Amino acid sequence: MRSVFVLGNGQLGRMLRQAGEPLGIHVYPVGLDVEPASIPYQNSVITAEIERWPETQFTQILASHPQFVNRDVFPIIADRLTQKQLLDELKLPTAKWFAVKNQYDWPSFFEKLGDLLIVKRRSGGYDGRGQWRLSVGDDITVPNDVYENAIVEQAIPFEKEVSLVGARNAKGETVFYPLTNNLHQDGILKMSVAIPCENETLQISAEQMLAKIMHKLNYVGVMAMECFVIGDSLLINELAPRVHNSGHWTQNGASISQFELHLRAILDLPLPKPDVFCPSVMVNLIGTEFNINWLAVDLVHLHWYEKEVRVGRKVGHINLSHQHRQKLIEALNQLDSMLPAEYGSPIEWAKQKL
Repeated sequence: MRSVFVLGNGQLGRMLRQAGEPLGIHVYPVGLDVEPASIPYQNSVITAEIERWPETQFTQILASHPQFVNRDVFPIIADRLTQKQLLDELKLPTAKWFAVKNQYDWPSFFEKLGDLLIVKRRSGGYDGRGQWRLSVGDDITVPNDVYENAIVEQAIPFEKEVSLVGARNAKGETVFYPLTNNLHQDGILKMSVAIPCENETLQISAEQMLAKIMHKLNYVGVMAMECFVIGDSLLINELAPRVHNSGHWTQNGASISQFELHLRAILDLPLPKPDVFCPSVMVNLIGTEFNINWLAVDLVHLHWYEKEVRVGRKVGHINLSHQHRQKLIEALNQLDSMLPAEYGSPIEWAKQKL
């Protein structure tokens, strides 16, 4: 079995490594401190856990490696300008948007997009960073370096947020998980709920859109598509050319996790449709100290990243899966008292989704 090198050594790289072990696949997440001579990268497949990886001599070697899967796709998706241009080219629905060029454009943006604008840096700026909400009449307080380096979008009064995680292999075969309901707080994913066969109309629409994107890019591997739901329609918010936070529930709620699915796709292994056998909930642990009492809840599957705990930092997640929704609700009720107070509202949200 071939080995896989991952540009980036955060929690996604770690979970790709864990997914490879039962299959005999050696996965090497690459951070800042790896010596090229110490590991056999020459005949390996290269992937990435993040759109923009740390720049070192070794990561530069890997980024130009002939077996770097999706090498030409990452620059397109990592830049929100070219990502939006791709969606427009494919005639896929997304919020109205413009490139931010200079400080004199704001009156025109409000006129064309409405009284509330969302400004996003073209690259980086995930988990609520590098983004600003501007209301008409506000003083414009974005940094000067935003000009020529950001896009502005129409604010969408969506009903809910969902994401679709799917995979495509080199033969052009695609498989998808059920749509996942997501709740964000301060721009960071807090909670996800996935229910098999929840909305067939939206599921089919989302699969058609993501397949169209992956086929256009000749993409191989797992890709995530975040969407806004408005009635019976979807608007694409953002794409991620990698395994995704909102797909973590698949580790315990599907026959094949998104991490294993990505490895299967990039290594040209069989790619059956994962069986999703029950509803699942994923609780993102953000800036939260480890609590041994979580393990007293019988449905808890804890994934702890062994990172320093800091405000706003993802340090782990909890997966809950069960065919009886009442069991999931009872587990969430138990966790409520073991988590910081700000989890109270997301837990109620998750219980309502179930």
